[in-house]
Amino acid sequence: MEKQTKILITGASGFIGSFLCEEGLQRGMEVWAGVRGSSSRKWLQDTRLQFQTLDMTSRDMLRHDLQQFREQHGGWDIVVHAAGATKCLHQRDFDRNNFDCTVNLVETLRELDMVPRLFVYVSSLSVLGPIRERDYSAMRADDRPCPNTAYGRSKLKSEEYLRSLDAAFPYVIFRPTGVYGPREKDYFLMAKSIRQHVDFAVGYRKQEITFVYVADLVGAIYAAVAKATDGTAADINRHVYHVSDGVAYSSRAFSDELQEAMRVKHVLHVTAPVWFLRCVCAVSEFFSRLQGKPSTLNGDKYRIMKQRNWNCDIEPMRTELGYEPQWMLRRGTREAVKWYKEQGWL
Repeated sequence: MEKQTKILITGASGFIGSFLCEEGLQRGMEVWAGVRGSSSRKWLQDTRLQFQTLDMTSRDMLRHDLQQFREQHGGWDIVVHAAGATKCLHQRDFDRNNFDCTVNLVETLRELDMVPRLFVYVSSLSVLGPIRERDYSAMRADDRPCPNTAYGRSKLKSEEYLRSLDAAFPYVIFRPTGVYGPREKDYFLMAKSIRQHVDFAVGYRKQEITFVYVADLVGAIYAAVAKATDGTAADINRHVYHVSDGVAYSSRAFSDELQEAMRVKHVLHVTAPVWFLRCVCAVSEFFSRLQGKPSTLNGDKYRIMKQRNWNCDIEPMRTELGYEPQWMLRRGTREAVKWYKEQGWL
């Protein structure tokens, strides 16, 4: 009987992580969901899942937990590091959650001789920042990063750390653009707004934006995992892949698709100047700190929404991984809206 591939998914309780767990099970893998002790398991109900508590903020605790795991179960064939924070109260928290935790995980795996066949790091297109804004050409994996958000900088630091390691630690990096789909809450706010007959946009200069449905990001990641399981991971070792559905859309495309999917007849489209967004985000961030809870609208979000070009080159994903996006925006938004309705979100 062929040995099951053993895979660890960090951030398993999150939006992307939960779908990564489901796909691993679908492929017949032994899936370990890496979660914090306080993590919700709402989307991790499959009885085939196994759980590993990981406190990546503490090197000592992490070493203790992984050493116990090694003694009982050995190591993992694949590690997909999808854990991280997209919004924080303080900028330093991005480094702690995204950079420090990555370093702690990788260094502990190395120290305990638990280096997997492939380490997959889920980064973000935000590491590149507002580049190629004059000609709106597609951002490439070899472009010089110039992140203008605390989130993007923390992800870039993790990428640079991985690049500093010797070849004995095999990894690939994925930089998805905006990821949407069932269970995702930020894009859901747009659907909720459309349902209330209002669409809010920012900036009067042309904006080209990109999206990836969660199933396509998961599919691309597992295309890389397949390389590791069939022994051809060396072909993609240390490579970086941008992930989108391959299309650059106008700023209204997403809201128009949501409107059609929800069959909302009349929507007021409001376009505000960039300075207005900056004020709204500053006020929101101020009150979020008073309440001690991160807000969706903050300084980072302002810079992300202000950026005019999110077009990215996904050709390496197609040619090197053999993965072709399956979910164009129309199909993806309809599936997301269907799920929102089934769950009573809309």
